[in-house]
Amino acid sequence: MNILFLCTGNSCRSQMAEGYAKVFHPKLRVYSAGIVKHGLNPHAVQVMKEDGIDISEQESETLEDHAGIKFDYVFTVCGHAHETCPFIPGAKIVHKGFDDPPFITQEKENIDEILPVYRRVRDEIKEFIKNLNIEGL
Repeated sequence: MNILFLCTGNSCRSQMAEGYAKVFHPKLRVYSAGIVKHGLNPHAVQVMKEDGIDISEQESETLEDHAGIKFDYVFTVCGHAHETCPFIPGAKIVHKGFDDPPFITQEKENIDEILPVYRRVRDEIKEFIKNLNIEGL
């Protein structure tokens, strides 16, 4: 089964979801993408590493980078991606939005104020992915 996590820039939330899904659901083929590429967010990499998951080798990609893959499920993890999600033949689209850490912290300079936001969103994504029941959707 092919699962895609879709976000606006594929830099943070969808990358975290991909990382956790690979750990908690190893039988699934898991991908992430963005409407556009923003590059992998270093704070997302850091907070995932704190939880024992290395996403540093994942790449920021778009749907075009996954052309030819038939997705069974597409999870939009932000409102913008959900609103602008293109038609993906055969895929069931499921929306589960999460706060956007880069947006929330854009005016913060102190890492001690920034990282707690990333950790909170990471933990919310982790719980969602851990409890994900594909058969029950």
